[in-house]
Amino acid sequence: MFDLDKFIDEHVTMRNGSMFEKDIRDNADKLTQKIEGKSVLVIGGAGSIGSSFVKAVLPFKPSELVIVDVNENALAEETRDLRSTKGMFVPNIYRSYPMDYASPVFARMFRDNRGFDIVANFSAHKHVRSEKDIYSIEALIRNNVINAKKLLDLLCEYPPEEYFCVSTDKAANPVNIMGASKRIMEDLIFSYSDRFPVKTARFANVAFSNGSLPAGFLARIEKKQPLGAPQDVKRYFVSPKESGQICMLSCMLGDNREIFFPKLEEEQMMRFDTIAEELLTEKGYEVLYCDSDEEAIEKAEELKKDPDCRKYPVHFSGSNTSGEKAYEEFYTESEMVDSDRLSALGVITDKAIPNKGEIVYFINNIEETFDRGDATKEEIVNSIKEYLPNFEHIETGKSLDSKM
Repeated sequence: MFDLDKFIDEHVTMRNGSMFEKDIRDNADKLTQKIEGKSVLVIGGAGSIGSSFVKAVLPFKPSELVIVDVNENALAEETRDLRSTKGMFVPNIYRSYPMDYASPVFARMFRDNRGFDIVANFSAHKHVRSEKDIYSIEALIRNNVINAKKLLDLLCEYPPEEYFCVSTDKAANPVNIMGASKRIMEDLIFSYSDRFPVKTARFANVAFSNGSLPAGFLARIEKKQPLGAPQDVKRYFVSPKESGQICMLSCMLGDNREIFFPKLEEEQMMRFDTIAEELLTEKGYEVLYCDSDEEAIEKAEELKKDPDCRKYPVHFSGSNTSGEKAYEEFYTESEMVDSDRLSALGVITDKAIPNKGEIVYFINNIEETFDRGDATKEEIVNSIKEYLPNFEHIETGKSLDSKM
């Protein structure tokens, strides 16, 4: 039987279990002190990283857990999973709400609860493919920046003891709008650090997370559809479990305005086509290389007609879509890094409090641009460049939606 966790350990992360177990053990007392008996709000808590964060926090026995997510079905499944897992601690006060964190009903829920001790926000557009056209770009920036500010303003009414918001490695020297939005989000949350402690984490691709290309491989194989992947893109990967642990450690152990990231070496990077090949081999197939998407689709019909066919069609090609970064990095040359504090995590320290007026000006300006109704992608890119002068947007005129 195929074991996804084992496959990730052996073929993607190349680690036997989580790289953060030692840091968790070494800091168990401090983590208990930070979490035990506290009320916890997890926004976007039914997604891949948010749900992993929940599982990382629960062993330290919070008194209250509220999970908010717009995905009603995923929330229901998460609750069933928590309730069905042997040994899983679930506090007596447990509530899951299918709602938008920028909605009036969320604000009423938050105020009626008089806030929470720990707030973690995982609601975000995380895919480079979100950069398609002006509509997808507006949705991305509203979620990652504009609505995030509304949440921070709300938190000021009942300041939490800890606030965490997930970032991305693509925020370091961003070349796509998603990465730039996360870089601006970092400035945004840090501008509130005089009201409550704020922390974030930049980390790599989460192996087989919801909506990721490797998760798509599993869906394609189930439907006997061909696999497509770039053959020239190398990325850092962490397991789903590790993703939640990074965020938990950052939220609970980080000082105000610190950014955590995993200590990964360049030789630990993986190519997507390699993952696809090893996944097919693990499932008993022989890789059949095709020269185009169309050829691969035609060859896939043979799989559907012949249950004994073990040749699986794939089309691997070069990356030529907007916003694809040639390499991954967790910090820039201008950022101070502490590599000694934790075993498996580096910490970006000494981040200054950003100028809130400049951030608010950017947000108000870009929101007015969207509300005008005739904004263009070029206009939004130029607005971002005004705020982030070093933003070097990669534009090819092609989107990932044009590929398998």
